[in-house]
Amino acid sequence: MLNEKEKEKYNRQLIIPGFGSEGQQKLKSSKVLVVGLGGLGSGVLYYLASAGIGTIGIVDKDNVELSNLNRQILHNEENLNQSKTDSASEKIQKMNKDIKIIPYNEPLTQENAEDILSGYDFVVEASDNFETKFLVNDFCIKLGIPFVIGGVLQFEGQLMTVLPGKSACYRCIFKELPEKGSYPTTDKEGIVGTVAGLFGVIEANETIKYIVFEDPEKLLTNKILYIELKSNNFEVYGIKRDENCAICSKK
Repeated sequence: MLNEKEKEKYNRQLIIPGFGSEGQQKLKSSKVLVVGLGGLGSGVLYYLASAGIGTIGIVDKDNVELSNLNRQILHNEENLNQSKTDSASEKIQKMNKDIKIIPYNEPLTQENAEDILSGYDFVVEASDNFETKFLVNDFCIKLGIPFVIGGVLQFEGQLMTVLPGKSACYRCIFKELPEKGSYPTTDKEGIVGTVAGLFGVIEANETIKYIVFEDPEKLLTNKILYIELKSNNFEVYGIKRDENCAICSKK
């Protein structure tokens, strides 16, 4: 049950119609994994923690670099060369002492993905590379864990939510992992901090909606949200499951 401190802390959520104490208790009881603590993951983690997610796992192998700080709001100059998981844990525990943070200061790989992902109710993919995105997709489908996956570059980004066995997965759309070095990356072509922040907030919002409302119609399932902020272009594209998908098809 919620204690008096929690009732006051989360009051603005509790008074939302259909949310209430029951919704807040769902958040408190949930376990969410955030993969990547960069531009996307910073916004995700801040808002999941402030919303009252009870247990949050965080995965990142990198240390904080000066070039991160235009968008990675979890970190500051005092954290340079510190691991991102340590930097993030310190900030978040100061913000909300009532939640549990589980750090994984290591890359997500074929060898450890199943062990790390298992036991979580929802996964947020917030990395900056296709290798991790495909890895999260494939193992979440295997384990039956719903997830949201996003990517950003310069002034634009795209995002989708996946319910294994019920909606299109990442491989239904993007098929095969592109050859490393064949696709644009933020370290080569850039990223505006506001774009990463916006998509991180939307990923966090998808997570909260899934846990509280449990309604696929409220999520970005079988859809891709595309936003280009240089000209303020917002689009939602309908997508379908690939009946021959190598990962999620019945075949």
